Amino acid sequence: MGWNDVGIRSTIGALLCLAGVVWILQGLNVLHGSMMSGHGGYTVLGAVALVAGAALLAWAWRRRSAGE
Repeated sequence: MGWNDVGIRSTIGALLCLAGVVWILQGLNVLHGSMMSGHGGYTVLGAVALVAGAALLAWAWRRRSAGE
């Protein structure tokens, strides 16, 4: 496993976290202007994306610090 694998996991994890935060804010009707605004289901999907992204980031960082 090389740096590219860690970099790919980190990038995907960061993008999932970012998307999750946006979806949560849209679901809570904090961000307006989308068909997702105000629909609670998107809050749940955003939370799932945020947790998955954070897990992917933690996995990538753990691999990187372990030198694998």
